[in-house]
Amino acid sequence: MVKRELRGRYQKSVLGMLWALLNPLFQIAIYTFVFGVIFPSSIDHYYIYLTAGIVPWTFFSEAVGQGAGCIVNNSNLATKIYFPREVLPISAVTAKFVNMLLAFVIVFLFILAGGVGINPMVIWFLPIIMIIEYVICLGFTLLFSSITVYLRDMEYIVGILMMAWIWGTPIMYSMDNLDPSIKTLLLCNPMTSVVQSYHAVLYYKQLPESTYITIMLISAVVLLIVGELVFARLEGDFAEEM
Repeated sequence: MVKRELRGRYQKSVLGMLWALLNPLFQIAIYTFVFGVIFPSSIDHYYIYLTAGIVPWTFFSEAVGQGAGCIVNNSNLATKIYFPREVLPISAVTAKFVNMLLAFVIVFLFILAGGVGINPMVIWFLPIIMIIEYVICLGFTLLFSSITVYLRDMEYIVGILMMAWIWGTPIMYSMDNLDPSIKTLLLCNPMTSVVQSYHAVLYYKQLPESTYITIMLISAVVLLIVGELVFARLEGDFAEEM
């Protein structure tokens, strides 16, 4: 199903899987122009800082945003064939995860070309952050995809939510100079700790703060449990609702 998801998305396009690289590249170019030229940022090597956050964010927004409709969009399978319905959100999130891994080619190219370099003493933590983010994405997708079966507007609500959510995540800006109350508010967003951890490893070349690691782990466990409980509770009437 992951293969089908990837092939189905790119099979009729001229550039195919290259869009997995071009998509984040264009986002990086746009945001770098806005915050590097029009509203100059004080962050050194801004495009590298941006890249380290925008690629993981793209994975999250696409996995949760498009994953919200994965049950409804595969209603022919969900209503006619017996299998664990969790397979649908898992395959949707995994396909986007593969895209993120491909897009990380851009991240490492920018880091190496920009002279920031990689710290071999901390880079081993990168796969751990990726796995935790995957679990967070899966928790949200299980939750939203099950609700979408009953409330079709949820898929569109999630799309709008993502447009606001990106500004509540420190991707284009740094948390260093923010008011403490704003920092506390932003930490309620699980993606804040995720993006800050990516920045720590890839931009600052150090291990993430223990606070971010703790918030990430708690968020991943709680979201996965809540997402699965809600999914299991609503799954019984999927066929009737579709």
